[in-house]
Amino acid sequence: MHPRALVFASAIAVAIVPAVHAQMNPRGEARVTLAGKPIVIDYCRPALQGRDMLGKAEMGQKWRMGADSATTLKTPVTLTFGKTVVAPGDYVLKAKKTSDTEWMLKLEKDDKVAAEIPLKASTLEASVELFTIDLSEEKGAGVFTMSWGNRALSTTFTAK
Repeated sequence: MHPRALVFASAIAVAIVPAVHAQMNPRGEARVTLAGKPIVIDYCRPALQGRDMLGKAEMGQKWRMGADSATTLKTPVTLTFGKTVVAPGDYVLKAKKTSDTEWMLKLEKDDKVAAEIPLKASTLEASVELFTIDLSEEKGAGVFTMSWGNRALSTTFTAK
């Protein structure tokens, strides 16, 4: 490649890369310590921008919970959601709308469903602009909550 062409191509790359990164959504991390170990969810945080994304979700269609890259769960301990047991490991999280008011949390490993967990839906008083996942501890149990717009979806779990 001619030296001038190389300089021109480099200048174009330097100009384009920041613009591409500026369009990406901010990353988020939810973390809780249970059974003495960290349980971590890594995800992207898209903005509503006037849309009702959870309301627009199609029945039976999987949603990857966020944007840009997959939402992941890392757990070094066994998690129990009701009667559903999830082994330690790394999982991709997705959600599926099963009715107008019901959702399932899907944990996938190697592109296969490892667990399906019912989520409890609730209405929020204030709208949440950026998609948010929260992990917290309540009375020794873990609480998973995702919020966006005026809706929250949640479930509880234990760790061993």
